[in-house]
Amino acid sequence: MVKKIMAFLLAAVMLASVLAGCGQGGNKPAEPGTGAPSSTAAGAGGTVNAIMGEEPQTLDPAMNQSVDGGTYILHVFEGLTKVDKDGKTVPGIAEKWDVSADGLKYTFHLRNAKWSDGKPVTAGDFEYAWKRALDPKTASLYAFQLYYLKNGEAYNSDKAKAEDVGVKAVDDKTLEVTLQNPTPYFLDLMHFPTYMPVRKDIIEQYKDQWTQKPETYIGNGAFKMKDWKHKEELVLEKNENYWDKDKIQLKEIHWKLTSDDSAALNAFESGEIDFVNQFIPQAEQPNLIKEGKEKIYPMVGTYYLYFNTARKPLNDVRVRKALALAIDRQYICEKVTQRGEKPAVGVVPYNVPGSEAGKDFRSETGTYLPTTPNVEEAKKLLAEAGYPDGKGFPELEIYYNTMSSHKAIMEAIQEQWKTNLGITVKPPNMEWKVLQGMLDQKNFTIARMGWIGDYNDPMTFLDMWTTTSGQNKTNWSNKNYDQLIETAKKTADPKARWKALDDAEKIFMDEVPACPIYYYVNQNLESPKLKGQITDMLGFIYMHYATIEK
Repeated sequence: MVKKIMAFLLAAVMLASVLAGCGQGGNKPAEPGTGAPSSTAAGAGGTVNAIMGEEPQTLDPAMNQSVDGGTYILHVFEGLTKVDKDGKTVPGIAEKWDVSADGLKYTFHLRNAKWSDGKPVTAGDFEYAWKRALDPKTASLYAFQLYYLKNGEAYNSDKAKAEDVGVKAVDDKTLEVTLQNPTPYFLDLMHFPTYMPVRKDIIEQYKDQWTQKPETYIGNGAFKMKDWKHKEELVLEKNENYWDKDKIQLKEIHWKLTSDDSAALNAFESGEIDFVNQFIPQAEQPNLIKEGKEKIYPMVGTYYLYFNTARKPLNDVRVRKALALAIDRQYICEKVTQRGEKPAVGVVPYNVPGSEAGKDFRSETGTYLPTTPNVEEAKKLLAEAGYPDGKGFPELEIYYNTMSSHKAIMEAIQEQWKTNLGITVKPPNMEWKVLQGMLDQKNFTIARMGWIGDYNDPMTFLDMWTTTSGQNKTNWSNKNYDQLIETAKKTADPKARWKALDDAEKIFMDEVPACPIYYYVNQNLESPKLKGQITDMLGFIYMHYATIEK
């Protein structure tokens, strides 16, 4: 993901300088080029050196929108529930809970837990965190994820007060939560980053700088921030105040911040890096998979091109459909990415449960896009829109964050549109933070983006496209779509829910405000010395149960 040429060289130099200081447990500098020993020699518990991406946009649970930022947050914070070694939802800060017969009220009973500075974790920390994320002044683009709370959306829309929101600290150890509607996956949401507790006293004192240094980035999770050298390295160390600290074996995790996948691979091959997630050179992947160095994990996520429907010519649905139909998804999966991805034929990926046990939503609802191009229909639609054989079509840009795989995909699409439609596009690349900011401001025409499920249900892939969702970057709005999502959330009738979700996806795919390309898999480079890390289907990495050999 990010810039090439200049960025490639800068990132290579940066990563080399960062790795030079790894040494044993990151405490003993090593001279560049001397083959410094891996941090796996750090002794009992040990230290893991890992790469998951470049500089995160934010480490604030209320403001984060990305999987990489979410992974860091989930190491420093813990919610009411957490993920166990098998990837299942189990008690976290909440020792137990009660649920009302109608499924609307949850009463969480908190265990004795401490923040990393030794202060007790209270129910009020959760109430404050959730209301802060919903507060319109916070401007969290993930506030919609708390709309499950009674009056959550109303408060976020300035139509209710904070005290009307369905979360209340009864006392320091009891949190009472009232939902707007029954939500069968609510307990799974309790370990999602946006639902993490935060400290009011810290945030009020340090404002938006509270996440920037170890002294103020106070968490309640298994690890705490030790150091953050921006654009170089984020170091997390075991939190000795964590309630379940005896199960945490690692001493430290050194997350190297880079988008240079070639340098990442070289560092992994030399033993300086123990774990790489996603940032793997495209051309090397077939051999790495064959050699068993690259591990592939299932994932529920969709890779898109976002269309800004407020800009010409993408304000014309015929143009958006033509562009979607002219893409060879099968070729991209088989010849470009080569990791076992499946061509995206709709919004919701495979492996997401459907209406019947043992079936998934995608298989039940069918296909909306072809896996190979429908050139005849695409050219017809483009001609109807006033661009026969691409004549008169403006040169557009497809923005993407620098990474060799994104570059290869964008170049393939660029060539397919040129061949099949006679149009020209340019694919400029940029840093991940810059691309996210561009999308947040809706300052783009076409942009590469992906969506990984926040929980395993079709709703997480569909409610993000409603008019009021902070994650809808496309300027697309459809009242019927909004109503169907609202119906799916409110109805107690399972058949009505599934029909509403199905009908909503049909509307989306008929208007194509974003163009699905393929369904993700997760890929890692993993040292054989590293054991017990978890890569879940939502894309998050957990080092909580990991060990590394000396």
